[in-house]
Amino acid sequence: MDASTYSKTALILVDPFNDFLSEGGKLYPLTKETVEGISLVENLKKLVAAARERKIQIIYAPHHNTSEGDYLNWRFLSPSHMGSKNVVLFERESWGAQFHPELQPEIGDLIAQNHWTGSGFANTDLDFLLRMHNIDHIILAGMRANTCIDSTARYGVELGYHVTLIKDGIAAFNWEEIRVTVEITFPNYGHAMLSIEEFINTPKS
Repeated sequence: MDASTYSKTALILVDPFNDFLSEGGKLYPLTKETVEGISLVENLKKLVAAARERKIQIIYAPHHNTSEGDYLNWRFLSPSHMGSKNVVLFERESWGAQFHPELQPEIGDLIAQNHWTGSGFANTDLDFLLRMHNIDHIILAGMRANTCIDSTARYGVELGYHVTLIKDGIAAFNWEEIRVTVEITFPNYGHAMLSIEEFINTPKS
């Protein structure tokens, strides 16, 4: 990554919710192996700190905070939304729908409108926020590798952004979901892929 692009770059944190990342979260039994195995929270903390040092804009792209019945009369339900009908994930005003305590926004960070399905762009103001801040490079990290991360990355490419994936800044329900994202899908459309260490070692200015 070229330091000359930092002023036009945003780090997008996708769904850093307690339900995904914290013991006691509704999805933690599914994510625990990869979240802990990849040290995701620690890695994201390092990534955010390095981005702040480089004056890179931080943007949160959170999933819709659900209430019981939100998906009751939807015409078409994906498997993930069918699960949400039975278990209210990222429940409105709940601890599970709060950002992880070590990944809290700071003054100057932006929070995009909540996305209903996979992409952080679809039916939200994320693209608007990026364009209003003259950003054309995005870096993606967070949850979940093969759903919201992959969908947001693909949509970003379609909208004309330069998209970088942090390969050890993502987790999922199992290692195969991460492997396929990192080794097969993202390399076919994304522009760059870095590890946390590689990002940290980029010039600060």
